[in-house]
Amino acid sequence: MNATPEPVKVNILDREYQFACPEEEREALKEAARELDDHMREIKDSGRLMSLERIALQAALNYCDETVKLRKSAASRDEKIDSKIRMLADQLDEALAE
Repeated sequence: MNATPEPVKVNILDREYQFACPEEEREALKEAARELDDHMREIKDSGRLMSLERIALQAALNYCDETVKLRKSAASRDEKIDSKIRMLADQLDEALAE
């Protein structure tokens, strides 16, 4: 068995990125990438921001704002939801690092 996960290729704003990801999380990563791509395209299409970096930062800030609101309003949510939010934040950090 291969100790290093095979990279997963995703496209965000017509650019291809590769991420190492365990096989059981591949579909979640692809779904998150599609959602991020949709969100970044909405920001791009608004015409306010043009550079990829600024679009990515705006998308990250939007997702972080949603995360903060969720944490404040849903103190009783279970650990499974907390884990999903952390995974999405990590994926955003990885996308921005590219």
